[in-house]
Amino acid sequence: MPDVSYVDDVRLAHVLADNADALTMARYKAQDLQVSAKPDLTEVTDADLAVEDGMRATLKRARPRDAVHGEERADSGWGPRRWILDPIDGTRNFVRGVPVWATLIGLMDGDDVVVGLVSAPALQRRWWASAGGGAFTGKTLLSASRLQVSSVDAVSNASLSYSSIGGWVDSGRGQGFVDLLREAWRTRAYGDFWSYMLVAEGAVDIACEPDLALYDMAALDIIVREAGGRFTNVDGVPGPVGPGALATNGRLHDLVVQRLTPTEPTEFLVED
Repeated sequence: MPDVSYVDDVRLAHVLADNADALTMARYKAQDLQVSAKPDLTEVTDADLAVEDGMRATLKRARPRDAVHGEERADSGWGPRRWILDPIDGTRNFVRGVPVWATLIGLMDGDDVVVGLVSAPALQRRWWASAGGGAFTGKTLLSASRLQVSSVDAVSNASLSYSSIGGWVDSGRGQGFVDLLREAWRTRAYGDFWSYMLVAEGAVDIACEPDLALYDMAALDIIVREAGGRFTNVDGVPGPVGPGALATNGRLHDLVVQRLTPTEPTEFLVED
C-alpha cells in the first residue's frame, strides 16, 4: 500500500508549483527581464528570486516547523524535514527563450527525499512522486498517468541524455563518458531536469551529469526511483549526494557506474 503520510505535502508542492508557474511564465521572454551574475558567475534573474521568495513565504505559513534549502537564498529553519527548492532549473534556457526550464521542489525527511515535483510550464508538463506513492505526470493531481522506466537491458540499445561534455573531462571521467556515448544506441543532450524526467517516463534509459547541487537533484531523485529506476551519484552511492547524478532504468545502472569510473584525462574524439 502507498505511504499516505505525504499526501498533504504533495498537494502543497502542487500549490507551490502553481504559484511558481504563474510568476515564471509572466517573466518568460519579458523585455525587461533583469539578469545578473552570482559570485560563481552563473546567471540569476528577477524571476528566480521572486519564485524562491514566494515559495519560502508559502512554506513559512503552511509548514512553519520545516527547514528550507534553496538555490538563491540562505538556509532557514531547522528539524528533520527540509524543503529543497530550485526556482528555475535551466536559467540560461529561460534567459534565451528556450522552453526547457522548470521549478524543482523536493522534501527531505532526514536523509531521504520523500516528495518531489518538477513543473515545466513552458513545456506544459509536470511530474511528481512521493515515497511509496508512485510517480506521475499530468497537469493536475486528478489528471495524471503513472510513470514507468524502460526495460532496456543493454547499453548498445539504450538512449543516453546529458548536458555537456566539458564537465566530464574536468572531472577526470572524460574518456569513460565518451566511451559510453559511443557504446549507446542514441545520445542527445536534452539537459538539466528534462533528461531525468525522460528516464522516469521510459523515453530515455540513462541520464548523467558530473557536477550538480542538492537543489538540482532532490526532486529528480524520488521521481526516478518511484518510477522504478535508480538514482545515485556517479560513483553509485544512492541519493542526491553528489558528485553529480546518474539515473537509469535500474537494469543498466551498475554497468554505467563502471564505465564512469575516473581515469586520467586524455585526448579523445567524439563521433556522431
